[in-house]
Amino acid sequence: MRLVSLTFGLFLLFSVPTFSQTGDTITTKKVDSIKVVPSNWKKENIVGFDLNEIAFVNWNAGGNSSISGLLKGTFTRNYAVSNQKWLNELVIRYGISKQDGIELRKTDDALQFNSTFGYRKDTTSNWYHSAKFNFRTQFTDGYSYPNKDISISQAFAPAYTFLGVGAEYNDKKKTLQLYLSPMTMKNTLVLNQRLANQGAFGVTKAIYDPVTKELIRKGEQSRTELGVLVTAGFKQEVFKNVKLDNRLSLYSDYINKFGNIDVDWQMQWDFIVNKYVRANINTHLIYDDDIKAKEEVDGKQVTLGPKIQLKQMLGVGVTYSF
Repeated sequence: MRLVSLTFGLFLLFSVPTFSQTGDTITTKKVDSIKVVPSNWKKENIVGFDLNEIAFVNWNAGGNSSISGLLKGTFTRNYAVSNQKWLNELVIRYGISKQDGIELRKTDDALQFNSTFGYRKDTTSNWYHSAKFNFRTQFTDGYSYPNKDISISQAFAPAYTFLGVGAEYNDKKKTLQLYLSPMTMKNTLVLNQRLANQGAFGVTKAIYDPVTKELIRKGEQSRTELGVLVTAGFKQEVFKNVKLDNRLSLYSDYINKFGNIDVDWQMQWDFIVNKYVRANINTHLIYDDDIKAKEEVDGKQVTLGPKIQLKQMLGVGVTYSF
């Protein structure tokens, strides 16, 4: 009987909360033990808005008042554990401008998604066996100004996808990244039949009867290539509050004009004022033999040969990270 009483007492001691009594007040003491397991996922969201404005009132030297704005966002979801990593990045940009006497015009338009999965044999190696996927297109119609009647590009016209396997190098400080892929499939989509019939962005154009000009065969809305892809990236704070993000992509198709290289080079300088305010300089250079330049000649839109495309932007704005 005493053993039963003792066992029951011990059960009450370890299972019932401890009470302390002072006068008529009873206080319950409860200790919670929660083990927090760190996540292997790291996320970062950066949104920003740049605004540029210039105004003239009775300015003797002349000039047009203008205002432009750029909305941008970068969203990353990165997974890393032991010998594996999975990097995901979504980039969006959309900018417009307005000048006196000129209609609203688009200055920037981009939707891009990048995903890379890598595996290495041991944690001391800087080389990964990697698979990379890239997708990019735009949101709205693009025009060869001042012509706003006929668009030269649209959402998914074009759209590009890259899918390949190769090897990737990352230095210990994670500032330099080099990717080499001998097997990368590039797919070009032109989901607008008018542009596809023109053979825009390298797809096979339509066939017309030489006499009646009637359509015999529609233009194809996609084109697939297989080639070699080399990308390089460098991202670092080069000076105090000055950051550089430099990205270069080189691609050449094995079958169609091998050695003719498509170039996509982006470089951005960020000058950080404080946590929320920063200035930036961005340059973007593209050369693709399949993209033909268009110009306005005597009121008509004329298709020319491929040319180097260059865009440069300077902005001051606010950013917010969460």
